[in-house]
This record gives sequence, structure tokens and C-alpha cells, in this order.
Amino acid sequence: MKPEGKQKRKTLWTLFWTSMRISAFTFGGGFVIVTLMKRVYVDRLGWISEEEMLDYTALAQTAPGPIAVNAAVLVGRHVAGGWGMAAAVLGTVLPPIALLLLVSLVYDAFAANRYVALFLRGMQAGVAAVICDVVCSLGVRVLREKNWVSYVLTAAAFVLSFVLRVSAAWIVLGALAVGIVLALLDRRKPA
Repeated sequence: MKPEGKQKRKTLWTLFWTSMRISAFTFGGGFVIVTLMKRVYVDRLGWISEEEMLDYTALAQTAPGPIAVNAAVLVGRHVAGGWGMAAAVLGTVLPPIALLLLVSLVYDAFAANRYVALFLRGMQAGVAAVICDVVCSLGVRVLREKNWVSYVLTAAAFVLSFVLRVSAAWIVLGALAVGIVLALLDRRKPA
């Protein structure tokens, strides 16, 4: 599905520009940006399916580095190959780099400003709402699967994370191990 010629340049520009806009207006970390990426790349542009976005989210979470950049690599490669990866990553990293550069130049005034502190505190509520939206969207998807393994993994991940305060990295590795075992067992079943 990789575009050719003039269409490829247009696709690369769209990929870069949408990645930059998503990144520029996303506060709160990787899962917030993944939600916005889903809305743009799955719902609006139709470049990837919801299932692929969920897979990319899982891969981006398990790979080292920022989830936003990892997801941009995967989506960019899927849409337009190596140049797509470059366009998506560049679009994703430019806004935070520019913002951090600006903040570092005026850090003393920025850190002491009461209104900036209040603004950031107010943004926390918005970030919480977006993360809640992600959880609900993914939860509905798991419930639609009607797969008891997904139900058990979801409940176990919640208990381990929220109640027992186990690191997300261990939960992801555990879910990965379960997925590998299930894939191996599925391969052994006769066709």
C-alpha cells in the first residue's frame, strides 16, 4: 500500500504535518499521543486499522524509548516505508525539542511564574480525561473480543498495577510471555 511519486510526497508531508500537530498539542505522555494518533491515522485518514494501532501501541510500549516516537516509527513505516518513519519521527520530536529549548532559555522566569504553575495544574485534569478515554476505548475492545484470556489479562494487569503497584514494565513483560505461550500452543493445534 506504499504510495508512489507525487502521491508519496503528499503522503510524507501529511505524515510529517499530522505527527507534528499531534505532538505539539499533546501533554501528558505517550498514551495521550497514541490516542490522538488513533483518531487521526485510524479514524480520519484510514491509513491503519484499529487492530494494527493496538498492536503498534503494544510494540511501542515494550520497546525502549518514548512511546510516542516508537509509535511514530511503526506508523510511519507502515504508511510510507523508511521515509515515512523519518517523516513521522521528525514531526513527533520537533515540537518537544523546540519547547524544551525555549523553556531552558527562560527557565528561571518560567518556574517561578504562579500562572504557569496554575496552567500546568489545570492541564493535569485534561490529561487524566484523555487517559481515561484511552482506557475505556481499549477496555471496550477487549470486551468485544469475548476471549477469557483477554479478560483475565486485563483484570490481572489492573490489579498488579493499581492495587499492588507493580511496575508497568513487569506487567508488559508478563503479558508478552503469556502471548508467546498462547501463540506456541495455537501453532500446535491441528488445522
